[in-house]
Amino acid sequence: MAFCYKKLWHQLIDHDMLRTDLRNATVMAPATLAKLSKGEDVNTSIFVKICDALGCSIHDIVDSVPEVRT
Repeated sequence: MAFCYKKLWHQLIDHDMLRTDLRNATVMAPATLAKLSKGEDVNTSIFVKICDALGCSIHDIVDSVPEVRT
């Protein structure tokens, strides 16, 4: 199972926020934001910080998708 963060980027648009605004609001490391931007795994505690900053639930920012196996 993998995660898709497209909903997160839509939430930022809805909140008129840039990615750097999110990073500052959550005190997120630049490397963590880079991982999110690339669709990579991050620690689940970052989702709590993002949800608190955006006033939403995890279902509003993350989707689980099946991993493609080669």
